[in-house]
Amino acid sequence: MTMHDNTHEFTIVGNGPVGGLERQLKGRHVQLIAIGGTIGTGLFMGSGKTISLAGPSVILVYAVIGFFLFFVMRAMGELLLSDLRYKSFRDAAGDLLGPWAGFFTGWTYWFCWVVTGIADVVAIAGYITFWWPDVPLWIPAIVFITVLVGLNLPTVKAFGETEFWFALIKIIAIVSLIVVGIAMIIDLVPGAGSASFANLYNDGGFFPTGPMGFVAGFQIAVFAFVGVELVGATAAETQDPHKTLPRAVNSIPIRMLIFYIGALVIICSVTPWRQVSPDESPFVAMFTLAGLAIAAGVVNFVVLTSATSSANSGIYSTSRMVYGLALDGDAPTPFGRLSGRKVPVNALLFSCAFLLIGVVMLYSGDSVIEVFTVVSTISSVCFVFVWSIILLSYVAYRRRRPHLHAASTFRMPGGLVMVGAVFAFFAFILWALTQETDTLTALLVTPVWFAALGLGYLVVRRSPDHAALRDLHRRKVAAETASAERYRSR
Repeated sequence: MTMHDNTHEFTIVGNGPVGGLERQLKGRHVQLIAIGGTIGTGLFMGSGKTISLAGPSVILVYAVIGFFLFFVMRAMGELLLSDLRYKSFRDAAGDLLGPWAGFFTGWTYWFCWVVTGIADVVAIAGYITFWWPDVPLWIPAIVFITVLVGLNLPTVKAFGETEFWFALIKIIAIVSLIVVGIAMIIDLVPGAGSASFANLYNDGGFFPTGPMGFVAGFQIAVFAFVGVELVGATAAETQDPHKTLPRAVNSIPIRMLIFYIGALVIICSVTPWRQVSPDESPFVAMFTLAGLAIAAGVVNFVVLTSATSSANSGIYSTSRMVYGLALDGDAPTPFGRLSGRKVPVNALLFSCAFLLIGVVMLYSGDSVIEVFTVVSTISSVCFVFVWSIILLSYVAYRRRRPHLHAASTFRMPGGLVMVGAVFAFFAFILWALTQETDTLTALLVTPVWFAALGLGYLVVRRSPDHAALRDLHRRKVAAETASAERYRSR
């Protein structure tokens, strides 16, 4: 089926390959990748500091963030399903907003995940000290980066399997924490001490640190949600996207309810909020409090795999973004080459190399959590930019292609009204980041990236090879589209 408007002609195709990538990710892979993207290092590592800032009201903080980001994901889902030639939301942005949007979105998303990967390197080095406090921090960091390269070099199906099991480990860990926590609250675990649901309100109320303490909770909590859009980066390698993408997006609310709200309710009930250390994972601390020293070690391992999973997903998505940028002439040509296993190896190694910055940053602050806070804030600001571009692309799609919106079977609830509400929430997030010194510093540094990106765009657009590469890529996509249509019509 071919559709037209004044500026665009495209064909909605089935499950054929896109841009040389192959659709090897099955429904179960996408579902668990979506869950793994939702449950990130920010929840395991950053929730301790968030609780110390906001007290029990941290539960509401996570609920509010999850509520608004669900609408971003619905907008992204409708966009990607409107044209299955989109490899990711970057392609949708470039098509609907212009080449500048594809360039800025692709490179900023790359930067987002590289910075997140650096945060994961920092976090993992901190987790390792649980077992080996005397090991130099740079050793686990280097080993971690090497493992990431090894996990991403095989086929995308192998990546999907790896993420499937990583996400499953996180699910089991959080469910176990909830079960053990409930057992402590109802006195089934000896020595549970003051564990009680009353801890949610008996020490200063639900908002014990006042309105500004509640606001401060958003500063770190928003980082826990980075990666929620990861399913949008798997679009070109997903089997039956019309079925798997809506299912993955629609399951976000229940995932938030169980894995964020459920876990935080239990943590705040078992451990009075004043006793939660901002410098360590409250997940590990809770099992230690229960007298389950071995279990605490197991949970630390789970937290370690969670950080590995987050960085693994990030390196996967950044390699695909850089690959797509190269095909459009927005990145060096070698990054647009695939291995025999259909993996963009050059783009992958390029992204992994930048994680070495995390090794240096381990020695740049007074504590791991201090470095983690600065790095995660920079990442959060850039992710807010990417989420905003997704919404702007949705607005352009509604304006330019109303016939597609009318025909969509996966429309965003609330439409343009909710887009305005989400933008207002994003403005609130940026304001919240100005309220603490460490997050304000990171916020002020972030514009340097966009200034550098603007200069890079001007240089790229003047390159004589840029237009030729973009035209060549479009001809290849058109040929793939025609081939998929012929295959489907048989």
